Amino acid sequence: MAVSKKSPSTSNSHALLCPSCGREFAAEERFCDTCKMPLVPPGEVIEAPRSEAHERARKVDPRFTRGRLVRVAGAAQQPEAEMIQALLLDQGVPSVVRRSAGFDVPDFLAAGPRDILVPESGAETAREALYGAGFGSDIAVSSRPDPRQVALVVAAIFAGGGVVALLAWAISQIT
Repeated sequence: MAVSKKSPSTSNSHALLCPSCGREFAAEERFCDTCKMPLVPPGEVIEAPRSEAHERARKVDPRFTRGRLVRVAGAAQQPEAEMIQALLLDQGVPSVVRRSAGFDVPDFLAAGPRDILVPESGAETAREALYGAGFGSDIAVSSRPDPRQVALVVAAIFAGGGVVALLAWAISQIT
């Protein structure tokens, strides 16, 4: 259990401390810029995280928890999705990973694409964080296919079907 103690140099009774590194911040601040931990009043006892989930929850900025969930990124597999989640959590943005629709891979496998969802209030911050981390715009591509690509695939299927039908008709005429 970590305990924050008031230092003799603290002259402002409204100052806040980081429970992790012990740095002092102004009363207007809410999170340590180094540790990303919520700030607390001096002398307050800070409990050690009870679990990994509890430790992650302490890093979430309440400003980014409002609104419906929106997709901000996609990942090729579970490990990549977890890396993106960690990047977002460093910015205080909570996120949820779900298996992308339309892929039939057993749930116990890490393979298969994933969607990363965040509350609406944190979507812009999440996109900026991902862009700043070097992922650029290719990670925030929509999960919906381009209509032109769909049209090309449908045309190719019909063209292939026509060729097969023509070939079958030609064979039936020969025999």
